[in-house]
Formats: sequence, C-alpha cells, structure tokens
Amino acid sequence: MTADEATMTSANDLDWDALAATFDDEPDHGLRDPEVRDAWARRLRSWLPGTACDVLDLGCGTGSLSLLAAEQGHRVTGVDLSPAMVELARAKPAGRDAVFLVGDAAAPPVGERRFDVVLVRHVLWALPDPGRALRHWWALLRPGGRLVLVEGVWGTVAPVGMAAERVRELLAPVAGAVRVERLSQDPALWGRVVDDERYAVVAQG
Repeated sequence: MTADEATMTSANDLDWDALAATFDDEPDHGLRDPEVRDAWARRLRSWLPGTACDVLDLGCGTGSLSLLAAEQGHRVTGVDLSPAMVELARAKPAGRDAVFLVGDAAAPPVGERRFDVVLVRHVLWALPDPGRALRHWWALLRPGGRLVLVEGVWGTVAPVGMAAERVRELLAPVAGAVRVERLSQDPALWGRVVDDERYAVVAQG
C-alpha cells in the first residue's frame, strides 16, 4: 500500500508502525528527490519566521519537515504517535537541533512549553475533534506565534480530508489573520501532478 492509498483509508484504522518502513517512499514524505526537497524547503522558509525560533512539528512522521526546519536554523520538537516513525525520525537529524517525542498530536507531551510555530501536516482531518485540537495548539503558541497547517481533500472517487474553508471556520474563534495558500498547482511538492485539493493555512493572532 502506498502512502496515498493509505490516506484514503481512515487514519484511525491504520497501523502506522507497520507503515513506517515504507513511509518515506512517497516523494513528499521522504523528500529524497532533490527537486521535491527544494520545493518543500522553499515553502517552509516562507511559512516560518526568518530568525531562529522554536517549532513544534505535530504528527511529524519520520521527521522530514522537522529536519528541513532544523536545517534552516530553527529549534524543532517533533511529536508522533508511532514509535517506529519516531525511531526513524531520530536517526535523521545527525547533529541538527531537533528532538522527537512519542505522543498524541492532539495533546502533545510538551508540558507548559510554548512555541513560536506549531506546524501540522496531514493530521487535522483525521482527528475526531479538530476544533478542540486547534484550540489546544493555539494555546501552545507564544504571543505573536503562528499555526501552519498543511491539509487537503484527497482522491476523487471517495475523497477524504478537510476543505480549506472548513479550516478557516474552525480557526475563526482564535486566529486574527488566516491565509490560505493553494499547493495543488505545484507538482514539485508532490513529485507528480495532482488534481485534488491541497493547501496550507497560516494563522496568526
């Protein structure tokens, strides 16, 4: 099963530990292709502050985005529910300023720590109470911090995911400014042309 096929299944039904070994085979997960890696690096640089800051990467998987953020000078904490994913993530940084924890993305095990950025990719749509998760993530931000969500609606026959407008609605009670950036039209991010809805939401107080 490819990661795209896995996405079409309910995330709660998947054995993420079993999927960890092949998770990075998808171009946008492993970022092994230099063009795909560069495309994500450019986007990430535009979403994150220009100076070094504390980034919380929730549902970090094998840590590819965490590593990119660390390479750009940020201090990164990655959290994933799968011990196998976290083990692979820990093997990647090699001296970078990144640490990885096993835990629930909806309620990450970071105590009272506060972050400048909470980064979440392909997680919100799968949570049973996305509104509650967003409120909790927002509370983890320092004043002036930002929430960066990469989400989508995948597939055309039996699509799953969350539309950008729904994310806007959920953020309305907490965020002062919400910007949606369409990502479907950039095939370099995915290693191929896609025709479904993929986007990023950047929200600030």
